Amino acid sequence: MRAKESKEILQKAINNENLKASELVKLYELDIFTLGEAADSIRTQKFGKKTFFNINRHINPSNICADICKFCAFSAHRKNPNAYQMSLGEIISQAYNSYQNGAKEVHIVSSHNPNYSYGWYMDMFKEVRKACPEIHIKAMTAAEVDFLDRKFNKGYKRVLEDMAEAGVDSMPGGGAEIFDEKVRAYICKGKVKSHRWLEIHRYWHSLGKMSNATMLFGHIESKEHRIDHILRLKDSQNSKERVESKSGGFNAFIPLLYQKQNNYLRVENFPSGQEILKTIAIARIILQNIPHIKAYWATLGLNLALVAQEFGADDMDGTIEFESIQSAAGAKSKNGITKQEIISQIKSAGFIPVERDSLYNEICDYTQDIPQATHANISLSNSAGNVG
Repeated sequence: MRAKESKEILQKAINNENLKASELVKLYELDIFTLGEAADSIRTQKFGKKTFFNINRHINPSNICADICKFCAFSAHRKNPNAYQMSLGEIISQAYNSYQNGAKEVHIVSSHNPNYSYGWYMDMFKEVRKACPEIHIKAMTAAEVDFLDRKFNKGYKRVLEDMAEAGVDSMPGGGAEIFDEKVRAYICKGKVKSHRWLEIHRYWHSLGKMSNATMLFGHIESKEHRIDHILRLKDSQNSKERVESKSGGFNAFIPLLYQKQNNYLRVENFPSGQEILKTIAIARIILQNIPHIKAYWATLGLNLALVAQEFGADDMDGTIEFESIQSAAGAKSKNGITKQEIISQIKSAGFIPVERDSLYNEICDYTQDIPQATHANISLSNSAGNVG
């Protein structure tokens, strides 16, 4: 009876019917291949066998933070005593060198550093734009925007308007964590509130700008908390016309797997590879109004991110070049990945590697020598810690 009920809910979700989190959570009871088939069907209708990636550079200006999040291994604290803050010159130099080496995007996110002035942030964006006139600047999570609003009494709308004027092209999706207020109060008390995170993104979209959305999962949250989070994003998405014209809305949803080293959350039960893939598949099924589902290789590991392409994901993020936040908690992403390797890995998994820009305009696809891959080639029994 329960299996029949879950399959009925799956069909309703595929048909985009309005369902509650308490109903949709039953999708987790379905076997992984039933969920994978449904998610892959939606993915294939949208993008065929394409898997997207970009040439990007991550810059994290500082790890000195005014907030304390239990899950964070990046910010300077007792488990990470190596505090740092970069100068504008250092940031511009890194951005320019990557730009000269072919980066199409610079992704700038940081801690909530109380030492930087408001003008410092805006000057940073202006100087990056001056040094790298054609690069796409993706910068400032909604949590950072909220921090600047609270610290400098600007109002988040003014902060967003100033960012756009200074040259920021789009916003990343970080700081969302889990929207459930009780869980949020435990893991990141003092950080941007759930409703404010959504308000910030909606106003950014009203300015004609695009952004991403994330969800941190695999810690103390329940499966129903994940579904609630996904539904809030679905309800906050802009109109289909605005999203398709890239004039405001969420580009991609990124389920970020919690990294368990060097932080204070002390999670004992880490999700299995199957549960991770189910979460990605369910996101694809529910979020039909958000174009892309990103399997972020920096948190999933490269192998599981590739497997996720058969479970609804269509993007892996990019070369990154250098990464500090996830790697501080144990992810193997510090030095990024080369363009040649990500192309080779996508081909080996049976997909077509497509280089994109930050707004998912296609730059180049690599279609030669695509081997065939099937679900039967993949072992799904390993835990996330043993994959990739």
